[in-house]
Amino acid sequence: MTRRDMLLAAMVATLWGFNFVVIDWGMDGIPPLFFVAVRFAVVALAVIVVPRPLASWKTVVGVGLFMSLGQFALLYTSIALGLQPGVAALLLQAQVVLTIVVAALALRERPSRMQTIGVLVGTVGLGVVALGRSGDAPALAVALCLLAALSWAIGNVISRKAGPVAPVRRFGALSLTVWSSLVVPLPALGLSALIEGPDAIAAGIAAFGWRPLVSTLYTAGLCTLVGYAIFNALLARNRPAAVVPWVLLAPVVAMASAALLLGQVPNLWETIGGAVLVAGVFIANAPVRRPGVPAVVSPQPQGASST
Repeated sequence: MTRRDMLLAAMVATLWGFNFVVIDWGMDGIPPLFFVAVRFAVVALAVIVVPRPLASWKTVVGVGLFMSLGQFALLYTSIALGLQPGVAALLLQAQVVLTIVVAALALRERPSRMQTIGVLVGTVGLGVVALGRSGDAPALAVALCLLAALSWAIGNVISRKAGPVAPVRRFGALSLTVWSSLVVPLPALGLSALIEGPDAIAAGIAAFGWRPLVSTLYTAGLCTLVGYAIFNALLARNRPAAVVPWVLLAPVVAMASAALLLGQVPNLWETIGGAVLVAGVFIANAPVRRPGVPAVVSPQPQGASST
């Protein structure tokens, strides 16, 4: 990668990592499921300029339900329940190891030796984070964040099974992300009405000031649209093995920004477990080498960084 591309990759990872703090900062007084509906209503506006992906509506709906609605409804709720943004960013990286497991079960894809090791190491890291969590991280919030990672993993496998979906090369997975966002707003709003209640929605609308607005524009505009556009351009110019590992900077940025801006410092066990989890993710994404064959990166599911 050129120095320019490395800077761009670091910038994208920074955008995606800071995203967790921005969610927490903007959601004060706003019901989480209602906030998800607003975010994806903004993302969905991009269908005006982004061509439809070369995928069936079944795939588009499946990705929307699992990678977008399921993932972010559970993630936002876990943060609203008290899970620190930095810890949430770490736990969400479990989607990499979970994707390998789901793909093995659903697609009969046999994981490589490095992927198997990565899954085992990542699982140990998750266990350390879960058992050593601080009192500020309720067990339910941790469980919901892990379910968010599982929902993301299922969406990854649905996207993977669909194969190439880009109508034009430069759009990459962005086309599927944008069009699948159409699936999210109404179900999220319905879940909000059912679980959070009409009164909470009304209070959220009344409390929707400049902070929730800035948070929504950041998460929908910078993280999803701008972030994906840059990331896809990097993948078009470079090997995935050179680009994908930069994503591992996101939880580091999330933890650092949460500590600096929110005063939320993870405890020792959360830090150790997070480091082990990230190591497992790195191992699972390691290039696969075969005798006499150039190294290739382990397949990275589409949308594997949709924070």
